[in-house]
Amino acid sequence: MLKRCLFILSVAALPAAAQQKAAAPAAQKSASSSAGVEIARSLWRGVSGYITQAAADVPETLYSFKPSPDVRTFGELIGHIAGSQKMFCAIAMGEKPPAEDEVEKNAKTKAALVAALKESNDYCAKAYQQTDAATSGMVDLFGEQRSKLYTLHENATHDSEHYGNIVTYMRINKMVPPSSRPRSGS
Repeated sequence: MLKRCLFILSVAALPAAAQQKAAAPAAQKSASSSAGVEIARSLWRGVSGYITQAAADVPETLYSFKPSPDVRTFGELIGHIAGSQKMFCAIAMGEKPPAEDEVEKNAKTKAALVAALKESNDYCAKAYQQTDAATSGMVDLFGEQRSKLYTLHENATHDSEHYGNIVTYMRINKMVPPSSRPRSGS
């Protein structure tokens, strides 16, 4: 009798086990289907916030500073970031990208550079609001076919690379970069 009950229970449990097994990949797919853009957005928001804060904090007199004759000035670096962000984000949205060096060539004052950086952040915020499905499409990025999501990650990576330059410029000038400051509530 016990064997018969165990057999009946195990047979009855098969459909439930099969449903759980079928639901597991769907749940994993659902959980990860929004992860791509969310991760890219999180990375970009953090570094773009630091860059924007640094651009605001560095005095205009240091916008012409360059630690070595063969590198950009601080102002040129901010202009480069603003222009390249707009270029990457336009590509990620399937729009015609502006020239990457447009801001760097045209904005020369701290006020103009900070405004251009904020404008590029606002523009990029739209790119980082796309769905994972929308960012799965392919685009031309420097002569290679890449997904729009890859392009968003590349933008965040590029910003991070140049934030490293900003940290160095600020440290040389005895300034504490935003990422090294105590956090509120810490």
